[in-house]
Amino acid sequence: MPKIRQAYGLWKSPLTPKRMAHGIRLKDAQWDEGGALVWLEGRPERSALVLQPSGVDARRDLNSELSARARLGYGGGDFTVGHGQVYFVEAASGSIYRQPITSGVARPVTPGFGQAAAPRLSPDGRWLLFVHSEAGEDSLGVVDAEGRLWPHRLVSGEDFYMQPAWHPDGIRIAWITWNHPNMPWDGTTLRLGRLAFPEKGLPILTDVTTLAGDADTSIFQPEFSPDGRSLAYVSDASGWWHIYLHDLTSGETRQLTQGNAEHGLAAWVQGMRTYGFTPDGKSLHFIRMQSGFASLWRAELPSGRLDRLELPAEYTWLAQISVSPKDGRIALLASGGRTPNRLIVYSPEGETRVMSRSEAEDLAATTYALPQPITWNGMDGGETYGMFYTPQSETFEGVGLPPLIVQVHGGPTSQRNASFDDEVQFFTSRGYAVLAPNHRGSTGYGRDYRNRLRGNWGIYDVQDSVSGARHLVEQGKVDGKRLVIMGGSAGGFTVLKALEEYPGFFKAGVDLYGVSDQFDFIAGTTHKFEERYNDTMLGPYPEAADLYRERSPLFFVDQIQDPIAVFQGEDDIVVPRHHSDAVVKSLQRRGVPHVYHLYPGEGHGFTKPETIEHYYTEVERFLKQYVVLT
Repeated sequence: MPKIRQAYGLWKSPLTPKRMAHGIRLKDAQWDEGGALVWLEGRPERSALVLQPSGVDARRDLNSELSARARLGYGGGDFTVGHGQVYFVEAASGSIYRQPITSGVARPVTPGFGQAAAPRLSPDGRWLLFVHSEAGEDSLGVVDAEGRLWPHRLVSGEDFYMQPAWHPDGIRIAWITWNHPNMPWDGTTLRLGRLAFPEKGLPILTDVTTLAGDADTSIFQPEFSPDGRSLAYVSDASGWWHIYLHDLTSGETRQLTQGNAEHGLAAWVQGMRTYGFTPDGKSLHFIRMQSGFASLWRAELPSGRLDRLELPAEYTWLAQISVSPKDGRIALLASGGRTPNRLIVYSPEGETRVMSRSEAEDLAATTYALPQPITWNGMDGGETYGMFYTPQSETFEGVGLPPLIVQVHGGPTSQRNASFDDEVQFFTSRGYAVLAPNHRGSTGYGRDYRNRLRGNWGIYDVQDSVSGARHLVEQGKVDGKRLVIMGGSAGGFTVLKALEEYPGFFKAGVDLYGVSDQFDFIAGTTHKFEERYNDTMLGPYPEAADLYRERSPLFFVDQIQDPIAVFQGEDDIVVPRHHSDAVVKSLQRRGVPHVYHLYPGEGHGFTKPETIEHYYTEVERFLKQYVVLT
């Protein structure tokens, strides 16, 4: 059947605002020693733990009322599994709860103060390590697994802790730590500790050594091998995140992976994993990330041989690998340009099974646009990267050239990759092209590229967004008179700066909870994790005070002339609402076309179905009015 010719941006899409609001978020999956698989689904009403027992096809929810969600920083590290129990962080209290896999109700293990994250159960099932934060003081805590004793701080004194791990002997532990002003991708330290066990009470730390890392080297995910001989970790000492193996007997360390590819991630949240040991400890499965695409590999540890494992081609992005300690099956979160996020299990025999899906998958794959990795030369001639999506519809074809949305990622030290992106598909299915730039300063392209934004936030991100749009216009792929820039948080900051510095270049902008006042973060109005971020992105204060003013859109907001839509969560503690209020006040005073939507009960990112549905409805209406129909 021939397609209907219709103006780009006016296509009717099956991806309705209501549909966008009602998917689930697959967040993590872990194995019990007996072969049971537990995963976490973020649903509109709560974050639910789901159990797939070993050898049984039926699955069931473990928590019926409580929501499993850690809230330390940006979250993550929500639960762990072991000895027939699930230990999870309860969202409302920040406490760790113990939930039997077989039957029984959840009971608290830690008291309800502060925020816990990243619980890890000792090999004998007696003790629980966890990260804890209370009144701005972070620590690594320990408690007995039944919660009979009052937990105590095992180690403190550093600004941040992450990714605790147990040695199989139950005596040695490892963890990651770092201090302000660093972020975990700037520089972290890997510590090794030894525990002593008094006759009464909890374990105590008796010895601590530093194995790797410093203020300029990022270490990620320490894990002991099942045989106890080695400790693996990821380091970017070479300029790329590679996996290293440290022999605990000889003290020798060797690099397992090579090349211009990443094997670790920017640790925005707790509990991130990119590799896991096989049960016998002779091999290690890992995720390799290159140019925004991910693949699954195996390293044979005695020989150092590396082999790629063949997953179905539709999976171009992988996350949260977990290897079963019983039989070596591999659980992964997997998606692709045309494949919404799934939880899959890959067996040693090469079979792949889908365990859970993030949405109904009742639409044809050709509904969705595929990500195309592109490069272009920036304003100073340097190479810049991104993902480009063309309009896609089974029903419609466009007339002329499509409008372009430049969708700037947050962070600003984040990355757009080849995972399924439902927001991108919302727009491409309506006839928009989308450019997702990985501007200088993005992760995924090595340390040098990541560090280029230091001192240049508000310059390179803006320039690379503009030059990327120009590149596509010059290539004849998009309509240069209908360009849009949109982004959230740090991406919203880029939107504001771009509209100020390049008036008329973009037909409109969409700003979600964007940073408008850099001075505001000096006063401690944001959360602890990012309160010193600007020391590297802009410079230390007060030495860089002039730069803070220069890179604060609030002081130049009167230069914005183009229509803009602003969306803000009323309870946002990362970028408080007054950042958006101040921008909108200028727009109102000067009569600049705009819309402003403030959402009660929402924070840094929208989670309520009614908010999400309203947001997409209003974005579509705004773009039709100011971009497509004018």
